[in-house]
Amino acid sequence: MQRRVAPIVAALIGVVAVALMVMLATAKTGNKDSASSPLLGKSAPVVKTTTIDGRPFDLSRRRGSWVALNFFNSTCVPCRQEQPELVKFVDAQKTATNPVEFYTVINDDSDSAVKAFFDANGGDWPKIHDDDGAIAVAFGVAKVPETWIIDPNGFVRLRIIGAVTADFLTQKINDMQRQMDGS
Repeated sequence: MQRRVAPIVAALIGVVAVALMVMLATAKTGNKDSASSPLLGKSAPVVKTTTIDGRPFDLSRRRGSWVALNFFNSTCVPCRQEQPELVKFVDAQKTATNPVEFYTVINDDSDSAVKAFFDANGGDWPKIHDDDGAIAVAFGVAKVPETWIIDPNGFVRLRIIGAVTADFLTQKINDMQRQMDGS
């Protein structure tokens, strides 16, 4: 009796596993609202580092601009999936009235892998080092990708966990900009 039941149970487990994989693969991204964080509405953590091109980066010097920090790893599948959307978003910002400065934060990845990824997939914005993970810890990043929006006054306004779309990111930022402008 057990010999006849075991293949049936194994087949059912296989069907459930395949269904779960299909569900995960076809799940829509970028339809999330802000995830909670004790940083929301507070000053952004101190971020002083260098870009992968060796230039200094100091987040406090970005005051006066909207800033998006996208935490990334070149081996992360959702990061790879959201890359075309980020390219679309950054391209649209080049002609925006109140453009957002976009930065990729790199942790636990090599410069050569990151450069190869961006060479192959586009993205001509600065990539900043987080060699010891201190930036990710300061922001409370759970896993990549995660995107954080900082307003021109240096306050954290939005945390998005998971992959985003250009339209979703644009809508959220436009809403926040309108709120700050009082319109």
